Amino acid sequence: MRTPVVLYLIALGVRASLALLFPDAAYPDSAYYVEVARSIAAGHGLSVNFVWIFAEVGNRIPDPAVLPIASNAHWLPLASFIQAPFISLLGPTAIASAIPMILVGSLVAPLTWLIARDAGARPLVATTAGLISAVPGAVTVLLAQPETIAIQGPIVAAALWLTARGLKGDGRSFAVAGLLAGLASLARVDGVLLAGTVGLVWLADRLRWWRNRHGRQSWARVDDRLPIPVLPGLLALVGFLVLMVPWWARQIATFGSISPTTSNGAALWIRSHDEWNSITAAPSFQAWLAQGIPAIIGSRLVGLTAAATQFAVLVCGVVLLPFVLIGALARRHSPDFQPWFAFAFVTFAAATFVYPLHAGEGTFIHTAIGLAPHASILAVEGLLLVLSLFGGRGRRSSDGRPAVMAAGLLVIVMAGSAVAFARSTQAAWAEVRDQRVALATELDRLGAPQTDRLMSIDAGSIAYWTGHPGIVTPSDPLDTIQAAAKAYEVRWLVLERTMVVPTLAPILAGGPRPSWIGPPAFTLPSNDGGPPRLALYPVCASLGDPRCSGG
Repeated sequence: MRTPVVLYLIALGVRASLALLFPDAAYPDSAYYVEVARSIAAGHGLSVNFVWIFAEVGNRIPDPAVLPIASNAHWLPLASFIQAPFISLLGPTAIASAIPMILVGSLVAPLTWLIARDAGARPLVATTAGLISAVPGAVTVLLAQPETIAIQGPIVAAALWLTARGLKGDGRSFAVAGLLAGLASLARVDGVLLAGTVGLVWLADRLRWWRNRHGRQSWARVDDRLPIPVLPGLLALVGFLVLMVPWWARQIATFGSISPTTSNGAALWIRSHDEWNSITAAPSFQAWLAQGIPAIIGSRLVGLTAAATQFAVLVCGVVLLPFVLIGALARRHSPDFQPWFAFAFVTFAAATFVYPLHAGEGTFIHTAIGLAPHASILAVEGLLLVLSLFGGRGRRSSDGRPAVMAAGLLVIVMAGSAVAFARSTQAAWAEVRDQRVALATELDRLGAPQTDRLMSIDAGSIAYWTGHPGIVTPSDPLDTIQAAAKAYEVRWLVLERTMVVPTLAPILAGGPRPSWIGPPAFTLPSNDGGPPRLALYPVCASLGDPRCSGG
């Protein structure tokens, strides 16, 4: 068992290094999970002191408009649950949030090795695939972030592996797969796709057996083995429900719905991503249909393209893709990979037809990261098949020195792309971090009380860096933005050049301001002479407020 231990330590070292270089939450998802975890650790339960999207408060301005609010109307809590004990022990630090993600996420490397060996792959394939999972190319930099992408990889891959073992006669493994599907669904809304895949595999296996007994061609070319028994199937369902029913009960008690942002149409029926951040858009099935067939087809193509691009770049690192396809062709009838094929189909179908506009914003990769371990195995097998085809020495060409060198080169290329992408990505993150640290310093210099509320496009991250409560700037007309600011008693408006709603972009560029927005109290000038990188404006509830004179 030395190899899996070494693989775990390599993966741990890679992720720990990334966390040391940039330990903080880098984007909205991460900031949200950290803030919820800190709230739990502080004894405040599932709550946050900001509104990151108005869909969490019913896609409207509540009356009364209060902070803090109940959290997790859209994002689910597993990543926060995992962080909370470490925050309780070590305090609300970035490292406390990063440690559990690193420890859990690093399991993906030895897990890949186990999956490969269980599937009958050669030691070279298992070890190489494990190394690729330890340093999986461009996506590596995301795996040290304190959010779900770090933990979904091993959870999803393990569930697919145990489902495959169920196909090969291990009923206990199949039962545990249902429990892991529950964990995945407690981490992400789209985690239910994994649960659906486990159920689909069970149903398809029963159908295969029934058709074989009646002398018909089966759904896949398999032998006459018995199907997955009913009892493991029921236990898998029970395991899923044991985790999810208490959460659903909480959601119903808190929000009146199992999935509030889905049931009210805010997530499913948007026609553009601006509607996701709007109070006035009122997404509905009727409005979605009214946009016309060309627009509907176009948005589905956007989702499919986004999913394919993210799979090619982030899961396969581009270089693995042709070998993954070759390996998949060779393994197309293998029960070890049938659950993987099913899950790949389900995730791509969901990104195309269910949430195409969210897919381009990163939703797809958060669950599809679980495809990466099996994909790395298929890639290495595909590479060895190519060597066997062109090596001229049959099977030996896939076991000898050329194969080892080719496999090593594949690992080096993936590691090199991980380093290059991590450097550029963390540099971009650092630029945004420095802007927000400067904002926090300026708020302190201005004597703004910690209770002063801010309005910004990324309210969760601004709360993370400044400690100030706040709300998201809605993508709406100016009077709606003013109404939201007034309802929540906002004191300051933060505009950032790289993320500003269209209504307020002219103000950042120096254009006219309404009377309720004062002159900038702080700006970070840009290097190109354009609008500032960041500007802080006072927001005044009454025309008599001297901070807003000259509007």
